[in-house]
Amino acid sequence: MKQSKKNNIRRMAVYAMLIALAMIFSYVESQVPPFFAVPGMKLGLTNIVVVTALYKLGNGSAMLINVLRIVLVSLLFGGVMSMLYSLAGGMLSTAVMIVLKKTGKFRVITVSAAGGIAHNVGQIMAAMFVLNTAAVGWYLAILWFTGLLTGILIGLLGSILVRRLPDRFFDGVRK
Repeated sequence: MKQSKKNNIRRMAVYAMLIALAMIFSYVESQVPPFFAVPGMKLGLTNIVVVTALYKLGNGSAMLINVLRIVLVSLLFGGVMSMLYSLAGGMLSTAVMIVLKKTGKFRVITVSAAGGIAHNVGQIMAAMFVLNTAAVGWYLAILWFTGLLTGILIGLLGSILVRRLPDRFFDGVRK
């Protein structure tokens, strides 16, 4: 078998594994009772996979994995509205993390924290659009704080994975 065909198969297998892992994290997170003080707050466990993909596979791979995960989870466990909110938050979050990572000035934890905040901004913007009101914007102040905290936690876990996962695991997967 040619090397490029082996690399394509390996790339698909690694992407599928990461998407499946993100889906499992999403499902596990959906089973955790909501934090009573902050409705809508989640830990963002799936972002561990996105942050790891961003640093180990690159920008496009992280975006692709995140989009596919959001679509699949929404089709399996959510619906059109959950897909809209998740895409708005997830794409803005990933885009912000890509930009910050590209500067080379920020550590994984900071990139993840900014992604957590951006995710909440994207979801509030989607809510403003869907509800046709800016009245929900006040909730952003609360979600910024929770997004920062969970983003730091996920960034800590992600930075450990980025450091400890051997590069050879991703050989032939990066483009």
